[in-house]
Amino acid sequence: MNKFLSILFLSIFLMNCTSNTIIKKPDNLIPENQMVDLLTDLLVASGAENVKNLQLKRKVNYYPLVFEKYNIDSVQFKESNYYYSTKVDEYNQIIRKVETRLSDMLNQYEKERRTKDSLSNFKNVLRDQEVDAFVK
Repeated sequence: MNKFLSILFLSIFLMNCTSNTIIKKPDNLIPENQMVDLLTDLLVASGAENVKNLQLKRKVNYYPLVFEKYNIDSVQFKESNYYYSTKVDEYNQIIRKVETRLSDMLNQYEKERRTKDSLSNFKNVLRDQEVDAFVK
């Protein structure tokens, strides 16, 4: 009997603990695939904050532009983000997709930078050859 009571008490305790973390799905929940896009853009915007833009300004807040792009507001994002963060498995999948996208973007950037550097180096070699031919 004592064992039964302890198991019952433990079960009730665990059910009470988990019920606190389950939240109601928001009415304006951002779909999972759009959430991946949104988080990716927000992380890029966060990184761009410390880089000079075309007007040579730093510390520009690009978040409103990202929210405008997806036609959402910060409250909708916060509610959706909070909802997904309570569902750990779904949120981990979203985060993994974001990490993959950011990694792909970095690889693409590095590839383009290497191509640009190689073209620049090739132009320098041609210019040096022209100078050598002119000097001789």
